[in-house]
Amino acid sequence: MAASDYDALPRVAANHQPLTPLLFLERSAAVFPDHVAVVHGAIRRSYAELRARCVKLAHALALRGLRRGDTVAAMLPNTPAMLECHYGVPMAGCVLNSINTRLDAATIAHILDHGEARLLIVDREFLPVLRAALTQCANRPAIIEVNDSEAPFAGTLGGQDYEALLDEGRADFAWPLPPDEWDAITLNYTSGTTGKPKGVVYHHRGAQLLATSNVLAAGMVRHPVYLWTLPMFHCNGWCFPWTITAMAGTHVCLRAVRGAAMWSLIAEHGVTHMCGAPIVMGTLLATPEEEKRPLPGSVTFIVAGAPPPEAVLAAMSAAGFAVLHVYGLTECYGPAVTNEWHEEWDAAPAAEKARLMARQGVRYLALEGLDVMNPETMETVASDGVAMGEVMMQGNCVMKGYLKDEAATVAAFAGGWFHTGDLAVKHPDGYIQLRDRSKDIIISGGENISSIEVEDALFKHPAVALAAVVARPDDKWGEVPCAFVELKPGAVATEAELIAHCRGILAGFKLPKHIVFAELPKTSTGKIQKHVLRAQVQQ
Repeated sequence: MAASDYDALPRVAANHQPLTPLLFLERSAAVFPDHVAVVHGAIRRSYAELRARCVKLAHALALRGLRRGDTVAAMLPNTPAMLECHYGVPMAGCVLNSINTRLDAATIAHILDHGEARLLIVDREFLPVLRAALTQCANRPAIIEVNDSEAPFAGTLGGQDYEALLDEGRADFAWPLPPDEWDAITLNYTSGTTGKPKGVVYHHRGAQLLATSNVLAAGMVRHPVYLWTLPMFHCNGWCFPWTITAMAGTHVCLRAVRGAAMWSLIAEHGVTHMCGAPIVMGTLLATPEEEKRPLPGSVTFIVAGAPPPEAVLAAMSAAGFAVLHVYGLTECYGPAVTNEWHEEWDAAPAAEKARLMARQGVRYLALEGLDVMNPETMETVASDGVAMGEVMMQGNCVMKGYLKDEAATVAAFAGGWFHTGDLAVKHPDGYIQLRDRSKDIIISGGENISSIEVEDALFKHPAVALAAVVARPDDKWGEVPCAFVELKPGAVATEAELIAHCRGILAGFKLPKHIVFAELPKTSTGKIQKHVLRAQVQQ
């Protein structure tokens, strides 16, 4: 058989459609129209109702003249409106730019200008910072205000009410599928810790593939109940607005992460899954015993960010949470690497299980390539758990690129791989484990010190709640580890005590030479802002 005979078979509408996560909502609304899709305070909405609201939003945007490629920004907490934006905005052909609600006015102004948002949907809680941002940007998007029933706010910028906007649309609107799965679906901005934040562009294909890979990675079955502890503005909630809908699950909304509220919602609604940074784990575990509620069953907690300390992983397991450790970046739609668990590991001692769980793992099914490589030679490092290199990725869940930044895009994709900037080792079984960000490695007297390793040693002390280690300039060694430590409520510890504790775990040259006790600066997603700490030690 000649290849031409196979090639002659046509690609037509009957056998080829653009991949998009938007059809997940259509399917769930058709198959499970009465199943509860959204819970928010007293609100209970079915899948039929959720679909109707999303389509009405799409139609209302279209009636305002918004078209394919127009940016619609959203400054919203984890409320029903934010979930609806993840469908209604791209159903209109537009690109959703979900903005971190804790950014300063100047950064918000930059995002509104750079992303050229034509319309901004904002929760009234954030009107004060938005008012300041609008004085600093040239762009003037139309303002739509959400006055959430769970947190009503009296102020206004004179924008149209969100519910009134929905009333302009019709639920029978024939929204258009994207003509190309490579079309942009969302725009997300990086944290901007080293300069202006970069605009990361996602496409429909990547969003669909990452969302379905979440199902497989988390071992989901039909009708999961998902608690929104992860901000939807963060990598579009790691694509879980689409993942949970694909499985006709229930979205339990949560405006703010609070310990007692999380325990209450988990118990009341039978939560099966939740996501977050390690700090969310800490908040759960630190909740006073009298405010905790019995778990309805095993709850899968999908954690990303800095590797959780082994002690925290063990405590979560003891509390009844099944922890799934994933790894990713904004540039790869959130999680793209998972700690694929082996059943035989269940029989390992607790400390060994925690050690295995702390590894980032192997690639998602939607990620075609994952390796640890020398960034200069692009050669794979040895799979010995010792040789360090940069984590590299290839695949359909890697971003389209950085908006209006060709140089940064070219640099990120040099050599045909996405350069993450994260340093890792590769174990003999192929599982990768982060050692540091490339900028976080400490070089002391010519020796490389992993800040993560030092932090993990500090976390093993019972008084330590949070720890972050950065390089501090040193006349003799060039730089040395400096630790910033946040103690648990009511706990006490001294610098000498913590250094002595680390001495029993680390080589001498890796010991923190200075310890600063303070509340650690964090991003809205719970990540410790090491750039703030670096600036302090440079002074």
